[in-house]
Amino acid sequence: MNKQVLVFKSNQTILCQTAPAPGVVLYNGRTSSTNANNLIVRYLRLRAGNQLGDDVDAGGAAYGHDQIYDHCSYTWGTDENFSFNDDKQPDNIYNCTLQNSIIGQGCQNHSCAGLMQNRDKNAGVTIYRNLLIDNKTRNFKVKGINQYVNNVVYNWGNGAAYNAGGDSDGDSNTVIENNYFIKGPAYTWVNTAYPIATTDLTMFNDETKYHYNGINSNKTDYLADTYQQVSPTKPFTGGSGTGTFTSYCKGNYYDENKDGTLNGFELTQGNWSSYCSAVMSFLGSPDAIHPAIPTTFSATEAYHWVVENVGPVLPKRDAVDQFMIDELTSLGTKGMILRNQRLERQYPLADTWDGEFTTSVTGPTDTDADGMPDDFEDKWGLNKNNPNDAVRTATNGYTNIENYALSLEFPKEYEKAWKEAYGE
Repeated sequence: MNKQVLVFKSNQTILCQTAPAPGVVLYNGRTSSTNANNLIVRYLRLRAGNQLGDDVDAGGAAYGHDQIYDHCSYTWGTDENFSFNDDKQPDNIYNCTLQNSIIGQGCQNHSCAGLMQNRDKNAGVTIYRNLLIDNKTRNFKVKGINQYVNNVVYNWGNGAAYNAGGDSDGDSNTVIENNYFIKGPAYTWVNTAYPIATTDLTMFNDETKYHYNGINSNKTDYLADTYQQVSPTKPFTGGSGTGTFTSYCKGNYYDENKDGTLNGFELTQGNWSSYCSAVMSFLGSPDAIHPAIPTTFSATEAYHWVVENVGPVLPKRDAVDQFMIDELTSLGTKGMILRNQRLERQYPLADTWDGEFTTSVTGPTDTDADGMPDDFEDKWGLNKNNPNDAVRTATNGYTNIENYALSLEFPKEYEKAWKEAYGE
């Protein structure tokens, strides 16, 4: 799809894993879920892009509640990649979860993963088991009531990894538990000005280091995208605002040596001042306001889970997501913060990434085109010639299309249920 803004509304369930192979990708646009309640979005690939101009969020919501984003991939935002942010909005945002997703490759100049900022005093936002990669800063910028559990942050730049409040006012109550922060090489392209009177124009011949962009508006400087390596910030920064930042902060690991091996160490109150600059008050246990997460991993287990399962893995990862996974598993030896995803000299996939979505792919037969393949409908006694049975409620309380979507993620459980219902 090529669409400027895709608006999600209340009481919608978007199951992109039920689309024909190779799945769904939105390019040259963004999504908005502002003022949506009771919304579920799964397996969406969103590729915004530098061509949209500055200050474009790839996705997110300014207010609304009861939203779930699961196994998505949000990339190439020129402001934030994905944000929950009710700052200066008429209503709050709460009871929202971003999980099992990739938030990466934010485009310069801003190149942010996102904002996680809310004002509700009784409910908040959960960021759970995601990969935050190749974003210069804000992985996330955090304020309010929220949880940040089992995430992997890789190859941030000189802005911030986890930004604890930044310079914002307002109080925060957070859980920061069992995340892995892994430093990458932090190569990046930066918009740089060179004085017209003194610049040796031959330098623009080296396209591996410079990409000539033209002359600035007052005609005093040449402009170029310049290839640089920056020094990443500490994994936790911020907390210098006028409010308080209170957190249960345990089990977080930091791998800073970029040696190709996962061998980080735990960040504790004892070593905090040596490796982090965020100002926070540490809690001995999570505040009761935070909902329990049924399944949590250690930071190391979260890393391995993310490598295998994060993002739209059904029917399989696309080239963009696999590129980021390959960077992650290099454990410090690969990593690029993009400026322009359309230039091959800056991004190796510039001319090839969308090929798999423009090529016809043979998927399972779906006679009635209802999102459920014939073999699933045959197995569960449905009518493969009737598209209306997709939205009919099954005996377990889910619609048939929801059961199909769940069967892709939990095949063992559904195989067991089928045997109990129909025998061997």
